[in-house]
Amino acid sequence: MAVAGPLGAHAAGGLSAGLSGATLGAAAWAITPDDAVCHTELELVSRSGAIAPIAFVSDGDHVALRFTKAGAPTEAFLPIRIDGKPYANLVQREGDEGLALMNLSDETLSALRRGKTLQIAWLSDEAVSANLAGAGQGFADLKSCGAQVMGQRRARDAQAENDRLRQQAEARAKAVADEQLRAARAQTATAEAERDRVTAEAQKVKAQADQLAAQAEESRQRTLAEQQRQQAYYGYYPPAQQAQQQQPPPAPYYYPRYYYPR
Repeated sequence: MAVAGPLGAHAAGGLSAGLSGATLGAAAWAITPDDAVCHTELELVSRSGAIAPIAFVSDGDHVALRFTKAGAPTEAFLPIRIDGKPYANLVQREGDEGLALMNLSDETLSALRRGKTLQIAWLSDEAVSANLAGAGQGFADLKSCGAQVMGQRRARDAQAENDRLRQQAEARAKAVADEQLRAARAQTATAEAERDRVTAEAQKVKAQADQLAAQAEESRQRTLAEQQRQQAYYGYYPPAQQAQQQQPPPAPYYYPRYYYPR
């Protein structure tokens, strides 16, 4: 099973913390919560007294063995021994140099809970081992702690996702409102421009009508002034009008009557 999620994300966080003060046995099962996992550290000791620190980490669903080893392969299928019996699990190297995780199978985890001695042959130059006293309660507490911190992490992530979705929805709603406002303003500007055009056209027509009326009035005033000048010079009527007034009216025309014999 591949190692993923917060077990890998926090692989570098707590391996070095508290390793030098850890002891074998029940005291080694002190559980420390991190952001999304809980961990507990152990020190495996060789016959010569060399110490190899490891940690068990859990997100509530899985338990992994975390360790550092120079030149650790990208992936490997390695065994650990519990009371002398080998249990092989997939090991994957994490981002930091030499840092790796072994995601423990249910069979391996069950053996760790019941076992007395953990031994790893490939972790250092010689085999190292640790006492598993208190492992049953230790792993139960580790998974319980991991489930709680992971639940809190998921709640925070869910809240952050809800906030993100809400912000996106608000941004989309604002974008739609802004677009509608821009469209309304554009329509208003178009209507105002058309109204201004019609008003300008009406004013132009009125100006032309006023100009024609002024020209007609000017012409009438000139004609009236000319008539008044002629009246003042020639008398009541100008010569042409006097001659017209002195001419007798034309004689009436009588149509002949035609009689037809009966």
